[in-house]
Amino acid sequence: MSLDLDTLSPFPDSGDAAPRAHDAADRLLLDESAAERGGLRRGEVVVIGDTYGALALSVAAEAAETGVTGGIVRVHQDSLLGEHALARNAAATGHAASVASLALDAELVRGARVVLLRLPRSLEALRDVAGLIAAHAAPEVVVFAGGRIKHMSLGMNDVLRERFGRVDVTHARQKSRVLIAREPHDGRDPGPARAEHVGVVVCAFGGVFAGTSIDIGTRLLLDHLPEAIPGAADDAAIDLACGTGIVGATLALRHPGLRVYASDESSAAVASARATAAANGVDDRMSVARDDALSALPDASVSFVALNPPFHRGSAIDETIARHLFADAARVLRPGGELWTVWNSALQYRASLERLVGPTRQIARTPKFTLTASTRR
Repeated sequence: MSLDLDTLSPFPDSGDAAPRAHDAADRLLLDESAAERGGLRRGEVVVIGDTYGALALSVAAEAAETGVTGGIVRVHQDSLLGEHALARNAAATGHAASVASLALDAELVRGARVVLLRLPRSLEALRDVAGLIAAHAAPEVVVFAGGRIKHMSLGMNDVLRERFGRVDVTHARQKSRVLIAREPHDGRDPGPARAEHVGVVVCAFGGVFAGTSIDIGTRLLLDHLPEAIPGAADDAAIDLACGTGIVGATLALRHPGLRVYASDESSAAVASARATAAANGVDDRMSVARDDALSALPDASVSFVALNPPFHRGSAIDETIARHLFADAARVLRPGGELWTVWNSALQYRASLERLVGPTRQIARTPKFTLTASTRR
């Protein structure tokens, strides 16, 4: 391996206690795939789920070292923060022109002969990826799908066997393992799953939070959304960390003249929210952006934000995510505007909301969740 992985950095706000941009699963994936990658052009290798760029940049560096440099390494990362870290690491290592971040679609995998995949936690997300590769990669494609053993399940083998004729399992190393899939068949482009809840159609691609169901926190928020949305007639209501877009679509359906702006840093969430808006016929009034919070919006520009903040980063609870979202919501709210937030009561976010946004009142409470409205000072 010609690239020193220890020179790479995670995104500064990754929340890791001991930040590193690679782990044992990355190293095992690179070692297990080395023979298959030998002699391939960069454009024939695709990387999916690279956390901070360790896989893609290793492929780019090895190709440059051996002189086999045709094309670029195509990469897809669900997390926008991961994509930013890849871009920064690529620039720092001199490989910015050798990698390209793409959407999870046919062009990502078309003609690929080797795919390096960090296994997603969700079987539905894996099913989407496997179907896409089987449909559009080269017939001789070999997929190396790896992860930490504690996050893997036998169901992952079964999902890969739905789309590949042969699935092998490597020996474990440093609590990591790789599944190797060959002989693709019955490929399909992933489409969103659909379900209807109280007159609202929810669409979800694999891996998006809660799928087509409505989690109990979001249900509490939906049940108590205000009858009148604060702000002027030309204001947009905000669905922050929108997930499938169920909150934004509900607002648009209940208020026919209302424009809605939804954002999420997850690629799967953004695709799901756009599909949800279209399925409910509100896509002309509901725009969806992939963004880190609301960075694309100017200060003091809106009067209403709805938020069900995520509180996990991977498998660990991370309250810094919510505080980041509270602060950016406060930035875009006009004085007197409101942030409606539903949160797990055990996390005790009220003090943070009071400090970062303004006076906060309780709207509703269940045994597990609290819904509050915070007024921008």
